[in-house]
Amino acid sequence: MTNKSRQVTISQVAKEAGVSSQTVSRVVNNRQEITPETRQHVQEVIKRLGYQPNAIARSLIQRRSHTLGIVTSGLEYFGPSHLLIGVEQGANQAGLSILLNLVHQPETRYIGSIVNSLISRQVEGIIWAVPEIGDNRSWFRENLPQLAVPVVFLSTQPRENLNVVEIDNRHGAYMATQHLLERGYRKIGHIAGPLAWWAASERRRGWQDALTAAGVPFGDDQIVEGNWSAESGERGLHELLTKFPDVQAVFACNDQMALGLMRAARSLGKRIPEDLAVVGFDDIPESAFYYPPLTTVRQGLYELGHIAVQTFMKLRQAEQRDESVTTVHTVMLQPQLVIREST
Repeated sequence: MTNKSRQVTISQVAKEAGVSSQTVSRVVNNRQEITPETRQHVQEVIKRLGYQPNAIARSLIQRRSHTLGIVTSGLEYFGPSHLLIGVEQGANQAGLSILLNLVHQPETRYIGSIVNSLISRQVEGIIWAVPEIGDNRSWFRENLPQLAVPVVFLSTQPRENLNVVEIDNRHGAYMATQHLLERGYRKIGHIAGPLAWWAASERRRGWQDALTAAGVPFGDDQIVEGNWSAESGERGLHELLTKFPDVQAVFACNDQMALGLMRAARSLGKRIPEDLAVVGFDDIPESAFYYPPLTTVRQGLYELGHIAVQTFMKLRQAEQRDESVTTVHTVMLQPQLVIREST
């Protein structure tokens, strides 16, 4: 066996540095009870010997896995995939590993086996990023108080007993519709996402709120339901024009559907924005390169993922302080309207 194939131990580092194993451990764990000179000396020895701390052994000693369970779905969509990147980056910065579990049928209510599997693998907490669809949070209503680890919910309606980090979808849709109203449009249609999704229903409410606040009447003939895809946006504009032929502008529930409806508009000889103004939601990187560039609502998805991890860290710190009452955290991030040439 070569020297490179042997794993350097903490005892070897301590012997080489002329300090105790406890001192090496304090350096590795960034503890403050040692002098800067000793810390630098030990770090130099660690680097020279190529010492790598044994994460499993450290977890056993500290009785912590430093692992965060992540449950998500719909990674083919822009929102969930970029939210996951934000969570992973936040976890990495916090010194946590992640254990990922994908749910392929997000509307399911039978999620106990997923949660129990993560807990059996010693995760310290769970970030539940599966979109709220219908009643797929029902299991948590009955079982959340008994769980041994904290759960932070994303893509979820805030509730008094849940830790929730979310984008203010309703306000984002309000801003999008208000922008169209300020541009002088009154006959504003809406291509919604699947309305069983909480986020899609919130965006529809924001569209309605803006029209109501402006005193502009609206009806069901101004709404078409899509499925987040560009194809459903293309189909949606044809359906909307059949139901509401005088439409002057459209708020689409995401940028992919906006892309589809813009393609349909061009095929029908409608100019954007001269004949039909369009606003999307998400601000995907490609939206600035649509023809014309798309006015849209930007979500801080990376920031949302980071804040979800920070919320978990606050819950863990409260647990370490043996606080008898844990504060429920609700964070609503405000989106931003990005104005481009489609309006």
